[in-house]
Amino acid sequence: MASTKFEILAREEFARAGRLHLAHGTVETPVFMPVGTVGAVKTVEAAELPLWGTQILLGNTYHLYLRPGLEILKHFGGLHPFMAWDGPILTDSGGFQVFSLGKMQKLDDRGVTFRSHLNGDLVDLTPEKSAEIQQVIGSDIAMVLDECLALPSTEQALEKAVERSYTWAQRFLAVPRLSTQNIFGILQGGTSVPLRQRSLELTQSLPIDGIAIGGLSVGEPHTEMVRVLEDLAPRLPTALPHYLMGVGTPLDLLEAIRCGVDMFDCVLPTRNGRNGGFFTDAGLLNIRNKVHALDKNPVDENCACPACSRYSRGYLRHLFMTREILGCRLATLHNVHYYHRLMRTARDAIKAGTFVELYRRLKPQFAVGYGRSASQTDEADDGHTLLEREE
Repeated sequence: MASTKFEILAREEFARAGRLHLAHGTVETPVFMPVGTVGAVKTVEAAELPLWGTQILLGNTYHLYLRPGLEILKHFGGLHPFMAWDGPILTDSGGFQVFSLGKMQKLDDRGVTFRSHLNGDLVDLTPEKSAEIQQVIGSDIAMVLDECLALPSTEQALEKAVERSYTWAQRFLAVPRLSTQNIFGILQGGTSVPLRQRSLELTQSLPIDGIAIGGLSVGEPHTEMVRVLEDLAPRLPTALPHYLMGVGTPLDLLEAIRCGVDMFDCVLPTRNGRNGGFFTDAGLLNIRNKVHALDKNPVDENCACPACSRYSRGYLRHLFMTREILGCRLATLHNVHYYHRLMRTARDAIKAGTFVELYRRLKPQFAVGYGRSASQTDEADDGHTLLEREE
């Protein structure tokens, strides 16, 4: 195990405020990680991100392996110098993208063979290969390779994924690791509580540095995700950080923090931003709607981001209606900042012993504004958003 130190500074029921010490810096938790799929958060320079609250980024093993590839990453000394980011990076294992983007040719206990979505080449991904790729990337936190199923799936398929993910994790961990890299295990099991418990039992027996909850927000109702998290909350090992993968809306994050989750990533703030969606406490505001054309007010008068501190809703709508790239950039900065503000508010509330009060206050308005939880998707694919059609 790496020399990671996870401190819990305060607790309120299952919610925790903590510090995660990594090779490239200390991260205050709960924390949201913007998605930098191919080594960039779309439309935003890495150096700008800390100004708006970013502490740690997520990189994508699948995409970075295919392009630019390992030789180029080795040449530049890993992803940190390549993208000029000196903060912590977490990389996923590539498994989710293989199952969602790559045209899978073969899946067995050895690993996965798939066709690249870029050029159709056959590519093998094994636990050992995933470990090697993430070592070349040089991430602070690496994820073991797991089998991620869409929901609904049969009980038999979910059980097989739990067992296979465990054996793959054992093989991943058998690869000599970087002394500076932490490795998180991943729970599977869909919405089956017994299978989630079995996956947790297997995973926490391994020499891991953190626990990730995978296979949620992949088609199940929001209430089912919450049910799984509520069951896991008292069972998760308290000494390790807990990471909910690919989730989610502000409502999802609030529920998960209540259940003891410390880390999150999701494409929603950046993808919705590029499509004219601005996150607010009242819900997602579609700036392209005609009602904003003559509005001189900011999107959020309490927000200090460039979009809110400088521009009116009318001007921001104009940028999107004319397809000006500045609109995408401003909305992305706003949404990333909004998610970080939400995390900071949660951290402060836990430390003050008022998180339950915060949860009860925000949940009703989040349930109205963000009631439609979006499926986990990949940032390289400009697919689903939370936006309704333009009026």
